[in-house]
Amino acid sequence: MTGRHIVARALTADAFAPFGRIIDKAGIDPRSMNAGMARRFHDVAEIRAIGEDARVVIGLVEAQPYSLPLSVGLVERHPLGAQAFVPLNTAPFLVVVCPDDGGRPGPPQAFVTAPGQGICYDLGIWHGVLAPFGAPQEFLVIDRGGGGVNLEEVRFDEPWTVALPEMLAR
Repeated sequence: MTGRHIVARALTADAFAPFGRIIDKAGIDPRSMNAGMARRFHDVAEIRAIGEDARVVIGLVEAQPYSLPLSVGLVERHPLGAQAFVPLNTAPFLVVVCPDDGGRPGPPQAFVTAPGQGICYDLGIWHGVLAPFGAPQEFLVIDRGGGGVNLEEVRFDEPWTVALPEMLAR
């Protein structure tokens, strides 16, 4: 096998901690609200925004599915704001992140979300594109708005190929 390959693994809080936080109800005691007719899972992620006129904004994304295995040739980061993606259905999606290596992306890691999990990238985390697979998917995106340059992109000299774990690839 030639090229650079990684196999995605299950998204867990410990494995993802260097890159951000999982948005999930697991491990959070809900608060009762609306006279007991609703439960709020509070503080599932912190959306930090720094810099000129910084503010937190909410958007919607309609994402087309990617073919697998996924070729990752480009990663990006947002130095002035955290970025959260919350799926509006229970379909899993791929999450590709890279540790920082002296201001450049290091070797990527890939994760597969569990049904209903979202993610929140910390400030300045190198990450791949939003990558649903199998079917189109919609996401609520919580992001930074305001002045300043909040996007850096890097192309790899040679792309990485991300495959699903064998049990999911069937």
